[in-house]
Amino acid sequence: MSTLVDEIRSYVVTDFLDGEDTSDLTPEFDLIANGVVDSLGLVRIVSHLSSTYAIPVDDIPLKPEHFRSIAAMAAFVESARPAVV
Repeated sequence: MSTLVDEIRSYVVTDFLDGEDTSDLTPEFDLIANGVVDSLGLVRIVSHLSSTYAIPVDDIPLKPEHFRSIAAMAAFVESARPAVV
């Protein structure tokens, strides 16, 4: 079973880096500073996280630090998604 980091990395590779060399894409790689994700990309990521992990979009604060890296996104999803009962 893949981890949350693996799932988010797969999304980033498919939607933002298709066909690119992703060997440097570690969980801590700064997606914003390195130009992988721009403002429109942040909107796409928010939409993806909301629909994939059942996080209401109104509950997602649009702060770049939550989306700067794959690790940051995974930590955000862990803290924001509804608890499984």
